[in-house]
Amino acid sequence: MIKISVITLCKNNEDTIADAMQSFRCQDYPHKEHIIIDGVSTDNTLNIVRQFLPDILVSEPDCGMYFAANKGISIATGDVIAFLHADDIFAAPNVLTKMAETIEQNNSQAAYADLCYVSKDNTDHIVRYWQAGKFSFKRLKYGWMPPHPTFFAKKSAYLQYGDFDTAFKIAADYDLMLRFLSKPDFKVSYCPITAVKMRVGGISNRSASNIAIKLKEDLHAARKNQIGGIVTLIFKNLRKINQFFKR
Repeated sequence: MIKISVITLCKNNEDTIADAMQSFRCQDYPHKEHIIIDGVSTDNTLNIVRQFLPDILVSEPDCGMYFAANKGISIATGDVIAFLHADDIFAAPNVLTKMAETIEQNNSQAAYADLCYVSKDNTDHIVRYWQAGKFSFKRLKYGWMPPHPTFFAKKSAYLQYGDFDTAFKIAADYDLMLRFLSKPDFKVSYCPITAVKMRVGGISNRSASNIAIKLKEDLHAARKNQIGGIVTLIFKNLRKINQFFKR
C-alpha cells in the first residue's frame, strides 16, 4: 500500500491547529505521516503541535508559505503528498483511504475530490460547496481546476514536473496544478467524495490588494502554462458563483 505524507504549514494558528491535527489522527488509513512545517510561531501553536506528536516537526524561519511547502515536499517520505492547511480539517475519517484507493485502482499520478467551505467558527455550517467533477484538458481552458486542498499527487510527479514556483505570492498552487495537468502523459483521477472542510477567510481573499494580486497571478499562471488568458480567468471566477447554491 502507498504511504501518504500530509504536510501542514502553520504560523500562529493556535485557534485551529488542534482541529487539523486531530482530523489527521482520526484517519483510518495506516500508512501515513504528518509533517508540520512551522514558521516560528510566537503563540501557543508549537505547544499544541507537540502534544499530537507529529511524525516530523520543523520550526524555523522561512521566506513564505511556498518555500515552506517545498521544504515539506523535500523531506516527505511518502509515495503521495497532500496538504492540510492549519485552518482546515479532513471531512471524514476515511479520506486518506479513499484517495489512496483512487490512485492505486486507476494507476494515477494524482487524485482530487470535492471541498466544502465552512464557517470559521462552525465547521458544520457549509458556506460553499466545490464539486470538482471529472477532469478534461478542455475544461482547464475554461477556468476549471480541482480544489488544491484535495489534490493528492505522487512525490515522483513533483520530482518530474517541479514543486511550487516561489515567484508567486498567492497563486503558486494554481500554477502547480496547471503545470501537472497540462502534461499529456499526466494521469489524474476524480474521487467523488468531500475530502476537506476549508474555513472561509483564506489569504487570497483577506483584502482587496490580495484579490488583485491573485487575479494577476492567476492570469500569469494560465499564460505561463499555455492554458489560456483573460477568458480562462473570467470563467474561473464565474464558476465560484454556482458553489454558493450547492450545499
